Amino acid sequence: MTDTPVIEIKGLHKSFGALEVLKGVDLAANAGDVVSLIGSSGSGKSTLLRCANLLEDSQQGEILFEGEPVKWKGTGRSRRPADPEQVRRIRTNLSMVFQSFNLWAHLTILQNVMEAPVTVLGEDKAEVEDRARQILDKVGIGAKCDAWPSELSGGQQQRAAIARALCMQPRALLFDEPTSALDPELEQEVIRVIRGLAEEGRTMILVTHDMRMARDLSSHVVFLHQGLIEEEGPPSALFGNNAKSERLRQFLSHSDAA
Repeated sequence: MTDTPVIEIKGLHKSFGALEVLKGVDLAANAGDVVSLIGSSGSGKSTLLRCANLLEDSQQGEILFEGEPVKWKGTGRSRRPADPEQVRRIRTNLSMVFQSFNLWAHLTILQNVMEAPVTVLGEDKAEVEDRARQILDKVGIGAKCDAWPSELSGGQQQRAAIARALCMQPRALLFDEPTSALDPELEQEVIRVIRGLAEEGRTMILVTHDMRMARDLSSHVVFLHQGLIEEEGPPSALFGNNAKSERLRQFLSHSDAA
């Protein structure tokens, strides 16, 4: 197994107008790592995830996918990825699961899961359908293949979104608050799926407000505060009154996972 991280970020800066959201952040996820990004709203967690997947343009810093640096043109606020094919390849291998599910309402659940491998990757439709059905079974909604997204609960829709990400056979999964739009019972359905993926050794980066999930599933936890990494390490070093940072201790004091 290579020691090269699946995704690595070095000195990343990102601003929205005059607001500097990321102020020089380093992050790495090796194969099999589960990295959780925690912090208050506005600390830069989701922005960091979106920059990693090139959904947002950053102004400074390096992003590397399996050791390959993203190619840029321009500098500062004019900086953009220089190679559209590279962007497509990286996004294909870093599948994103959003808070709001983002399923296509006009497609069945099976069609949602199959769409990108068939249309983006040009894979054989029959092979993709077989894989999609297996993945939907795996996340516990195989019986919902022919249902429309509107006919599913929020938890089922999020599991369908996870299945769609998995069907791309990515090198890593990126989760942006995957449970925050769900009530507690439906949230547990999704956490069980994510736990199963962690146990399989899937590489994942999770933005989450769920401190129990961060504590129980992560190999590495990153606490962001005002656009910088305030503290990071294995869960055992950050939770259970072990945090060194006063800001992190205050943040965790409002959680039942502290």
